[in-house]
Amino acid sequence: MTTKYTNKDNIPKHLSSDCENCFGLCCVALPYAKSADFAFNKDGGVPCQNLQTNYLCSIHNDLRTKGFRGCTAYECFGAGQKVSQLTYQGNDWRNNSILAKEMFAVFPIIQQLHEMLMYIHEALTLGAAKAIHADLKEAFEKTERLTLQSPEFILQINVPDHRTSVNRLLLHTSELVRADYRNKKQPKKVGPGSDLIGAKLKGADLKGANLRGALLIAADLRQADLRMADLIGADFRDADLSGANLTNSIFLTQAQVNAAKGNQNTKLPPSLKMPLHWKDID
Repeated sequence: MTTKYTNKDNIPKHLSSDCENCFGLCCVALPYAKSADFAFNKDGGVPCQNLQTNYLCSIHNDLRTKGFRGCTAYECFGAGQKVSQLTYQGNDWRNNSILAKEMFAVFPIIQQLHEMLMYIHEALTLGAAKAIHADLKEAFEKTERLTLQSPEFILQINVPDHRTSVNRLLLHTSELVRADYRNKKQPKKVGPGSDLIGAKLKGADLKGANLRGALLIAADLRQADLRMADLIGADFRDADLSGANLTNSIFLTQAQVNAAKGNQNTKLPPSLKMPLHWKDID
């Protein structure tokens, strides 16, 4: 598959979820436990009771109000339709229990590889990372090839090892992008993987910050400046982004935004949309 690396605002179609061409894999393959994010327990390999025969969700427009906030904060990055239509050539898991078990094991592997593809693609659109674009393209093509293999091959992929090699390039990209924007006066507690649960960061200057994997659950980020910040893997569940500026932040996904709170004054990268539930927040 040939991918054209355009600007950051254009997400390749095959890296965006297409539920109409998927067998509802995320609604079947993945387990979840009853919590604030899910209304009931579900084992992996068991169809969610909200999954219809056409593989679409019966409460898709009301997931948050029905107790399924976790579903709105999940993204397969196009893995669902690839596994359904390409890896298994349109063969339905409902018709073959052996095939179903294998498909449900293949799906999360492809999801992880597609997530990597999404980040690499974004890195390739960033001018500051031009010096390593050749390496990024090679990583993209290698990752893409892995997703096009047989189920037997895919199940043998060492995903952690591959993620490590990809992550080196993403870290280098992050350093290059943030080099001219890092604020030395940022709070000392702010950093990669930092525990910022419930942190009071209203109006904070976090421009160019490295917040990779940071726990920002329920953090107050109102009017915070997050431009050029590396937000890969940051947990924004219930974080208040009202009025925050995330313009040109890097490696931010729609799923992360969906998990947060915000309003019409929140500035998002053009490729991301304001979640519907933000309209109900002052």
